[in-house]
Amino acid sequence: MSIKRKLILEAARTLFNENGYHNVTIRMIALKMKMSSGNLNYHFKKREDIFEVLYFEMVEEFDQRIDVLPNTEVSIEQLRNDVESSMKRMLDYTFFWTDLYNLLSISDRVRAHFQEVYKNRIGGCFFLFEKLKQKNLMREASFEKEYNFLAERMINYGNTWLYSSRLYSNKLDAHNIDYYVNTYLSILFPFLTSQGKSEFQNLLPELFG
Repeated sequence: MSIKRKLILEAARTLFNENGYHNVTIRMIALKMKMSSGNLNYHFKKREDIFEVLYFEMVEEFDQRIDVLPNTEVSIEQLRNDVESSMKRMLDYTFFWTDLYNLLSISDRVRAHFQEVYKNRIGGCFFLFEKLKQKNLMREASFEKEYNFLAERMINYGNTWLYSSRLYSNKLDAHNIDYYVNTYLSILFPFLTSQGKSEFQNLLPELFG
């Protein structure tokens, strides 16, 4: 990718985050870049093309994390680090997560990928649960679909925490997302064994003060 395209994407992402995708025009992006709309159109024919590239740029890191999951040493601490890293990545693309429902209707490619990733994330949750159970950090399910419901809850919170945070606060950045990371992890707490809860408490003692 050329340096010019990268700069256009960065400018567009900044504007989308500040104003919302639907409130940003090609002309606004061109003005921020101090170039003509025609020159910008040489690199991207329409706003939707920019959106697609930004989406796949964003999810590349998430896709890679799913790919290496089978070789990852699982622990409560490792899980927290992954969640924090993912949430910081999401902050860089706030415009997408705060308007998820509407933006998924813009591109068939994006919608198809997002739906496929959902299946992979469900599989990733079950892989995580099995690893935690093998380490005696997580208990067995109490009924057949219990962990299906748990996986759904974790994925839904992962998709919507950023939108929800904007309903109540405008001051969210990479330095103050601990609350949302810990809220996500706390979904797991009732399903941990005594050993798992002890590891959780040792990692996050501030939650039990």
